[in-house]
Amino acid sequence: MRKAIIAATVAALLAAGAAQAPAVAQTAPAASDWRTIAPENLLVIDTSKGRVLVELIPVAAPNHAERIRTLANQGFYDGLKFHRVIPDFMAQTGDPKGTGEGGSELPDLKAEFSFRRGRDAGFVAVPSVGAGVRGLVGDLPVQTQPDAQMMVTADFKVDAHGLFCPGVLGMARSGSPDSANSQFFLMMGAREQLDGIYTAFGRVVSGLDVVGKLKKGSDAEDGKVTDPDIMTRVRMASALPEAERPTVRVLNAGSAAFAERIATARAARGAAFSVCDVQPVAEVTGG
Repeated sequence: MRKAIIAATVAALLAAGAAQAPAVAQTAPAASDWRTIAPENLLVIDTSKGRVLVELIPVAAPNHAERIRTLANQGFYDGLKFHRVIPDFMAQTGDPKGTGEGGSELPDLKAEFSFRRGRDAGFVAVPSVGAGVRGLVGDLPVQTQPDAQMMVTADFKVDAHGLFCPGVLGMARSGSPDSANSQFFLMMGAREQLDGIYTAFGRVVSGLDVVGKLKKGSDAEDGKVTDPDIMTRVRMASALPEAERPTVRVLNAGSAAFAERIATARAARGAAFSVCDVQPVAEVTGG
């Protein structure tokens, strides 16, 4: 059964340069404004076009995060193709058959389209267009219920789900909600049609430009790629020898320095500003 994600049905996003705001000097972040990504949550994807680093957000989908860790550290993904790449949408991989119909020998996963968010999730609100309360849990853009509603729930938590913005990691599946296995995709554009019906559980923190350079498929064949690029090696950073292990620190979404960057993006986009316009700010050393 084909493991695919819904084809795009909306127009491409506005060009990034369509609305330009005057340049604003930004305060240099303080040391306390940064957080270092835990090696067990840093997915290192080496491809024929370069390296992509993804932070897993386990609170959003713990079973999916654990599946990626398991398969990555088994070497399952090494040599697999980006078999389906649709410009301004996403790049899909993780199928040992290279056709969109394969998977691992592990059982399919139960859907984790949403999660219960507590105050300890570190949610930072980013008011923007779109329904519900929107913001970030770590690097992951989410839509959620307001904190005030926690006071009337038995577990003192509220519903939340990831938003499919550029750089978001999602798990591919077939028609059944519980059919995700090994295939995943990296978003290059925003597609709200996927929100709440596919599992979002990570974000590219470095190398989104590499994803954009992958060989593209044709619209006529739903993104099927001829002579596709491959993943040469995929591991969690924690599984790599120390000398080969990258260290990534990202700007805390709740920091004043990050708030300045949100303000700059908001000024550039005006009334069209969305949480999808906010990209992680990362520094990579080593590896």
